[in-house]
Amino acid sequence: MKKSSFLKDIVPTSHWLFGPLRDNIKIYGQTVLAAAVVNLLGLVSSFFIMTVYDRVLPNQAIESLVALTIGVILAHIFDFLLKSLRGYFIDIAGQRLDATVGASVFDNLMSMRLDARRGATGAIAGLVKEFENLRDFFSSATLVTIVDLPFIFLFIGAIALIGGPIALIPLIGVLMAIASGIIIQPLIMKRTQQAMAEGHHKNAVLIETLGGLETIKSVKADGLMRARWRSGVARHAKISAIGRFLNQFAVNASGLAQQASQVGVVVVGVFLVGANEITTGALIACVILTGRAMGPLGQVASLLSRVNGALASYKSLNLLMTAQSETDATRQYLSRPELQGKIEFRDVSFSYPGVTTKALDDVSFVIEPGERVAILGKNGSGKSTIVRQITGIYQPTEGSVLVDDTDIRQLRPADLRGNIGAVLQDVCLFSGSIRENIALGLDNISDEDILEAARIAGVHDFVGATAGGYDQHLTERGEGLSGGQRQAIALARALAPKPSILLLDEPSSALDAQAEAALIARLEHATRGRSILIVTHRMSMVRLVDRIIVLDRGRVLVDGPRDTVMRAMASARQLKAKRITTSKPKLVSTTRAA
Repeated sequence: MKKSSFLKDIVPTSHWLFGPLRDNIKIYGQTVLAAAVVNLLGLVSSFFIMTVYDRVLPNQAIESLVALTIGVILAHIFDFLLKSLRGYFIDIAGQRLDATVGASVFDNLMSMRLDARRGATGAIAGLVKEFENLRDFFSSATLVTIVDLPFIFLFIGAIALIGGPIALIPLIGVLMAIASGIIIQPLIMKRTQQAMAEGHHKNAVLIETLGGLETIKSVKADGLMRARWRSGVARHAKISAIGRFLNQFAVNASGLAQQASQVGVVVVGVFLVGANEITTGALIACVILTGRAMGPLGQVASLLSRVNGALASYKSLNLLMTAQSETDATRQYLSRPELQGKIEFRDVSFSYPGVTTKALDDVSFVIEPGERVAILGKNGSGKSTIVRQITGIYQPTEGSVLVDDTDIRQLRPADLRGNIGAVLQDVCLFSGSIRENIALGLDNISDEDILEAARIAGVHDFVGATAGGYDQHLTERGEGLSGGQRQAIALARALAPKPSILLLDEPSSALDAQAEAALIARLEHATRGRSILIVTHRMSMVRLVDRIIVLDRGRVLVDGPRDTVMRAMASARQLKAKRITTSKPKLVSTTRAA
């Protein structure tokens, strides 16, 4: 038995976001320290200008000017180096966050139970993209602005030290700018969430259209999808425009507070200079410090908007990250790398999410190791649901599904699926070579294994004689291949690891009679000793099995040896045909008198 390595149990050791942030706390600490030194160096220019105006210029102290100039230049060089280091630290933290959290988001998506999935595929894909907003927030200039905000009050303190009561003016301006930003944020937050939801809807329409483009063109549904897209674009544009207006309003309010503060400092400073309470150099220094203090405020509104966007992204992603997983980190699953292939259903009932009708209703049967069983029934009788239950994709609402006398909920999903080769009704191929689509991430799959599985499945019949061979590149979903060729590759994928259990859901639905007969002959010889469960509507596939289970409306209607069930079904069809014939009304010929 060869096991797959692409299915791993996800065992989180800490919160998906706060854990990695805590791991990078040293880097963020270095960023804060660098920001503190940079802001302290920001005081140098103001004190330099004040000293020049008050001391150097009146006394023509050129030597002092040279010394001060050298000191300022050195301070600015050091400031440049620290700012570069600060940006480097944030980039490093962002890379680590991207590597850990990005992988965690995708792993959680892979391990999520399908019955916990909510929304269309495009909406979920848009949800995953929200991680980019979080990553940008913690690895961009936004974080630098947040670090710089507390130092506003450092500059206001410096203004108070130099200019005394002048400091009240920038302080009032800062408080007004912050207050205006906070007041308008609930409106911005609401629009941000609405814009995010509409963006997900647009993404869902786009992915649905691209995935079904061939069908859309064939049935002339382009008008419907175009209308959905235009409607989504219009709604998203309207909501985004309102959000941008509110955000710009807050930015303009901050800019007004900044300009008013500088004008106020100049006006009040003139009276204080006239009263000999401060010097001209002190006034100029206060004006420079006011601009330095109010500078980050110009970004407060947009900063709060980014915070809201990051918060909305976090809430959306957290719903995905806290969705019920196939594995529970608090449980210790049984390790069963080798399974014999016994399958048992004990009083299993199951309903799909959002559906009240039971797909399976009190189903019970046992398949012994090496036994070959066919599941027959009408459309919607629950045949494919049986396959999904055995693979653990969905778990029973009531009852238990056991493999080798062990409830599959106690087994590691990687061990369970590593022993199962499944061909689902909807064949899915991926971009890459035919070889990659057969091996599909499995460890220790040799070329001999691939070639043997390809010959049994019939892939070698249409690949072996081509120039590209097994290295032929397939596009997404295997477009360009026929339905039968896609089914053959999917069957080879199931056979390659030599699993103890084979689940085949309509494996020959796209094959003609001749190709199906050849496939049955190869499978009959190659799959001896393995447990096989075949879901089919084609009676020719029944040749492979020894037993038949007939389902009707989610219940087991008949379960017995193949020949016995086939005779009973034939008798039932004859009886039904006889009843239809005897109950058919006779035609009465009537003529109308002339």
